[in-house]
Amino acid sequence: MAAAHLNRISTAVPDHDVHSVFMGFAERVLRQDGKHALFRRMAARAQIEHRWSCLTPAGDGQGAALDREGFYTAGRFPPTASRMRRFEAAAPRLAERAVAGLNLEAPEGITHLVTISCTGLFAPGIDFHLMRRFGLPGSVARTSVGFMGCYAAINGLRLAQQIVNADPAARVLLVSLELCTLHLQDTHDLEQVLSFMIFGDGCAAALVTADAEGLALDGFTSILVPQTEGHITWGIGDQGFDMVLSGQVPGSIGQFLGQNRGQVMPEDAARETTLWAVHPGGRSVLDAVQQAFDLPPEALAHSREVLRAFGNMSSATVLFVLAAMMRDPATRAGQTGCAMAFGPGIVAETMRFSVA
Repeated sequence: MAAAHLNRISTAVPDHDVHSVFMGFAERVLRQDGKHALFRRMAARAQIEHRWSCLTPAGDGQGAALDREGFYTAGRFPPTASRMRRFEAAAPRLAERAVAGLNLEAPEGITHLVTISCTGLFAPGIDFHLMRRFGLPGSVARTSVGFMGCYAAINGLRLAQQIVNADPAARVLLVSLELCTLHLQDTHDLEQVLSFMIFGDGCAAALVTADAEGLALDGFTSILVPQTEGHITWGIGDQGFDMVLSGQVPGSIGQFLGQNRGQVMPEDAARETTLWAVHPGGRSVLDAVQQAFDLPPEALAHSREVLRAFGNMSSATVLFVLAAMMRDPATRAGQTGCAMAFGPGIVAETMRFSVA
């Protein structure tokens, strides 16, 4: 059986940094209910400085319209259909930028295409656009991983590993794309506003083959945290997709992992693991994982930097962390690592890997 390797990753974000504008909007909305001071204190702890969007910001978030086109205008936020039309217009361009960054030597040799998203859908989809743009063969086997949330890229990598294990000649192109900023809600609910204020747009493209370069994919584990079904939910509403991200999430994750570390990996393997690519679902989530595994502060440096520079880009985020790790000159052949992401369920998806 051929060992699958994550050969390389290319990442891309839209051109517009909207973090300060969206924060200004949230503070203005919550000021009407006297919640803005609490929001400001909690948001300051998030350790996010930038989030990127396919929308062009306007002003400082204090005006009626958040963006130049008036997509988000106070009192008349767009319905779901309008948001999906915007996704259909913006998503292919961002996916194209990410795939172009892979510098595929022989696009015609791609045998499988896995696309991942939970923030939009249309058909024919992003996969067809990429096939036309990069000259992928019409026979390419296409799979769409949809609506799984922040851990979906780990599921996509598991699928890619299974494909390469079964056929060493397979060359899998994986594209994870999320336009989270298309789902801002016109709400005064503090928890919902805080949830949205961590999310941004981003896309990551990866090549998985049997070529022994990059990261060798060693094994995957899925773990369901009991009695947490309502802590993270993601539903389709009339005004976009509705996210519920409970404040109980970090505590539930930290407590469960602390008591069940052996389900993620054996204790001896955990002690030998030096690379940790943890999905930065938020600062408190990273703190919970660090405490559960008794990790030194520097262990999650890449995760924290991705959170600072991009926010939470749902499924694409853990690939951004892995890409930063692969670029780091301190990453050495033979090191072992663990990638980990959390999503609706609550489910923790993990991937063990080693540096080729």
